[in-house]
Amino acid sequence: MSLAPADAYEDLRHQALEAIRIRSIDLRELSEVRTLIQKLVNQYQADATSGGSRRPLSDPSGMMNRLTRSLLEYGPLTPFLDGSLAYEELIIHGSNVMYVDITGRMLAWPDPVSEEEVTHVVHKLLATVGQAADESRPVVQAQILGGSARIGVVLPPIADVIDVTIRRYLSKRETFKELMEWHAISPAAASLLTAVMATPTGVIVTGQPGSGKTTLVNAMLRSAPSTLRVIACEETPEVSVDHLHAARWKTRQAGPEGANEVNLRDLVKISLGMRPDLIVVGEVRGAEAYELTRAGNAGAGMISTIHANNARQGLQALVSTAVMAGPNVAADQIRSVFSSIIDLVVHTAKEPSAAVEGGGGGRRKIMEIVAVPSMQTDDYDFTTEPIFHRESFDHELVWTGAPLPLDLEQRIDRVLRPTGQTLNGVLAGTDRLL
Repeated sequence: MSLAPADAYEDLRHQALEAIRIRSIDLRELSEVRTLIQKLVNQYQADATSGGSRRPLSDPSGMMNRLTRSLLEYGPLTPFLDGSLAYEELIIHGSNVMYVDITGRMLAWPDPVSEEEVTHVVHKLLATVGQAADESRPVVQAQILGGSARIGVVLPPIADVIDVTIRRYLSKRETFKELMEWHAISPAAASLLTAVMATPTGVIVTGQPGSGKTTLVNAMLRSAPSTLRVIACEETPEVSVDHLHAARWKTRQAGPEGANEVNLRDLVKISLGMRPDLIVVGEVRGAEAYELTRAGNAGAGMISTIHANNARQGLQALVSTAVMAGPNVAADQIRSVFSSIIDLVVHTAKEPSAAVEGGGGGRRKIMEIVAVPSMQTDDYDFTTEPIFHRESFDHELVWTGAPLPLDLEQRIDRVLRPTGQTLNGVLAGTDRLL
């Protein structure tokens, strides 16, 4: 039985890897590697054409290029890892490769990929940052590609086949003007969020993965006064602060012996001693949420994102993550503090793929902006007041007619007073800041 093209590729790839191991060939010696590949392909072709069990290759040159890319680069996944393809996220399940492009569409990758080659690429990527995934450590997250991407790996038997996601940092500089052109936000809502950037304000942005949370944060930062002292704390750099008086910090994973880790909680804690006007935390997922309570009480503005299905659930999720800081952190106390330092929650959403023709990515829009009044002594939960609301993806984001809490209203009015504009005018859409 003759080998199919895919089997021929795997056979030759294994032969090349074994030859490299036995001969201790340095992969940096490109000419030596290419000579080896050419020799193996020629031998394979000679055997196939002499009546052996192998099927002749229809494109020997193409096979050599494919093998070279596998050994010296990242095989069929190279475009995702060498910067030649712009994308948001790469999702691999076994030999099935999908990716989310920069417009949010989910697309299938046309090049053939084997699960074994995916595993080889993953080990190669993790080795560049001193990490490894194996039976003793089947679940791994790490920063790769010089900190420009985050990889998540789950190996069998935890998963039925290897599962990999790579989220790439794209240097975006979205503005409210662009968001309005995409009908993601209304002019009135954009003006409100622009106004709050000029005064210390606590803003939480909620939404499911890929719903545009970071896009909105970037637009808010692009509308901020250029003199704003900003400290951005992130695992993977995603927010755009290069136009501001800003510092960008990122976490560091623990070394092989579990030492020298710098986590988000460490970064948020130390940022309080750096006199920030605004602290930006890219994504809250753990005990760093507790440190946000100190940021607000220190008089600094705060912007952070968290995964949630709506604004109110986002507040509850923030409390749940904050209590992870330690056994003596009481949820009711955290809830009370957050209610006093969080002024607005902005919820973003992505249109479900099932609602989009072809099943690709849908529109990403701001669905609601709610105000968070401070809790009173007899309150047991957050009170939220919808300020802007969108009924569905096909409806506009409109002002509900509700006022902002008095303290936030007074702060914004002080910002607007020199311009001759008013908060009511901004909310009603008659006064625009953009």
